Amino acid sequence: MPTVLRHGAFRLFFYSNEGAEPPHVHVECGESVAKYWLSPVQLAESRGFRSHELGRVRELVTQHRELLLERWHEFFGDPT
Repeated sequence: MPTVLRHGAFRLFFYSNEGAEPPHVHVECGESVAKYWLSPVQLAESRGFRSHELGRVRELVTQHRELLLERWHEFFGDPT
């Protein structure tokens, strides 16, 4: 589970066995977790986050989307 980014209490990471899925990132904060697709940024699933927290998480993912995509392709390989 490579950690891609830490921002305050949030940890953004990939699961190493999910490279066959479209680019996405997992976000955890305490016991709360969420999964966001990166193209476009869209919530895939969440557990424990309140709706207002998910807005903040989406903003964080959107803000760092280019970096997250770059790291995804570095880790899993470029599909082209």
